[in-house]
Amino acid sequence: MIPTAARAEGKPPTAEEEQRRKTDEQEYAEQDTLLYIHTAHPEVPVPYFTPGDLKASAQAVTSRLPTAPTKDVLFYGGLGVLAVAGALEWPIALAIGGATMVVRGSTKGETKERQESYEEKEKEREKA
Repeated sequence: MIPTAARAEGKPPTAEEEQRRKTDEQEYAEQDTLLYIHTAHPEVPVPYFTPGDLKASAQAVTSRLPTAPTKDVLFYGGLGVLAVAGALEWPIALAIGGATMVVRGSTKGETKERQESYEEKEKEREKA
């Protein structure tokens, strides 16, 4: 409440003072409840994608991924499932997977070498 001269002297306020007091209280109440927020609204372009665009992008990305033979994915996936389920301890599953990869890798290398040597022998036979 705003003190007035009439209240200071102990007299009842006049109608004019009462009206002024109400007006002042309303102004103060309005000033206290207003909150001014300054916000920035930058213009950001939002791209629009059609389903065809999304499909083409997905195909472009998946074509660049290395492909794994289904047999390998099933084997290593099965090892992972067994390790997660607790049927195999994870170090054992890791050792089995690593050993299998080494053996299969050396076998693939030997197969390529055999195939190359076979092709070379065939070329020599054709020349002779």
